[in-house]
Amino acid sequence: MVIFNRAPVVMVSKVVLGVVLSLIILLTVVGNVLVCLAVCASRRLRCLTNCFIVSLAVTDLLLGLLVLPFSALLLLNGEWPLGPIFCNFYICMDVMLCTASILTLLAISVDRYLAVTMPLRYISLVLPWRVAVTMVIVWAISIAVSFPPIHLGWNTVNGTVQNYGPSASDKECRFELNRPYVLTDAILTFYLPLVTMCWTYFRILRIARAQAKRIISARPICMSTYNSKNNPPTTSTVVFSVTAVALREHKATVTLAAVMGVFVVCWLPYFILFTVLGLKEHTDPNTVPEFPFVLWLGYTNSALNPILYGALNRDFRSAYTHLLRCRCPSYSRWRSPQPSPEIPAGKAAPPMLVNLPQILSELDTEFTPQTRKKTKNKTKERAANNGQRPTACIWTPQSVPKQKQLLYNTP
Repeated sequence: MVIFNRAPVVMVSKVVLGVVLSLIILLTVVGNVLVCLAVCASRRLRCLTNCFIVSLAVTDLLLGLLVLPFSALLLLNGEWPLGPIFCNFYICMDVMLCTASILTLLAISVDRYLAVTMPLRYISLVLPWRVAVTMVIVWAISIAVSFPPIHLGWNTVNGTVQNYGPSASDKECRFELNRPYVLTDAILTFYLPLVTMCWTYFRILRIARAQAKRIISARPICMSTYNSKNNPPTTSTVVFSVTAVALREHKATVTLAAVMGVFVVCWLPYFILFTVLGLKEHTDPNTVPEFPFVLWLGYTNSALNPILYGALNRDFRSAYTHLLRCRCPSYSRWRSPQPSPEIPAGKAAPPMLVNLPQILSELDTEFTPQTRKKTKNKTKERAANNGQRPTACIWTPQSVPKQKQLLYNTP
């Protein structure tokens, strides 16, 4: 009879598991620190919309620092060495930060829905005090479903505080579940936000496709004019690329699919198992073999959020690039100004081809009076340096929505 020694196999599997968990923790911490530094270093990123992105990054960063290392310790060690008091505190922080992360994702989806569906009223709707109230509500709900129920025993079957009592072991860290707590927590912090996010992103996608179709079918009647000092104005028709519009629509579809796909893949398995175990009133979910896997799958969402909500944005990508190159100047100096071509004397300026989808992409769906004013001032400065007189370019085709009319020239 041959007896195999499984100790080396177990050791190798623990090492591999430890490396994977360490990578998840490292990506979570570094990625979310990078988001916070990008917003601090770039003036262009300091806007109300990015307040939700920063709040999400801070929440995920706290999760990576205060929860994930202890979850990895419990999974690798097989027992809890820090006692029942810190165990309950760790579980409360886990529930609170995961809930805050999910609800912040919900707030981001609602914010983008308002920006796309009501762009002209967006500035008057999304005010600083309303953003602050939204964040307070997010954290109030997160605290309400974590600290009071766990410390008062509302989540256990017999009403006692978990991990205490004669039957509790100091080497265990159990998260007990009962039906009322599980149903309240799962519906309030996941299923309702999931349905709301699916609806908002579906509406955003429909509006983006409708606007792309209107732009493609538009007939431009605007003229772009550049005047030299000693020459009469030269007029040319503004044109745009239908292919670019189609590519932008495809990119928007892929982005929204990635956002929703990652969120659903990361959190849906956990909450399905969480609900099933709660309905069975399981006393220790950690003993279920699938529970650690789906739990860490949910944690992975915090490592992917900086990529989905940061790297997919052009300004964030530029900020990341310069931070990784150890450059932290203001954003206005990150992009070197492009020299304007000189126009020889006696010759008119060449026709200017304006790519409407590219312009809309530059705006990043935030068409505001502030953006319009900055761009107009920038155009005037470039024209003054070139010895030219800037003129306005107005898009007024019937099929283009009013909120997308360009009231300035774009060199």
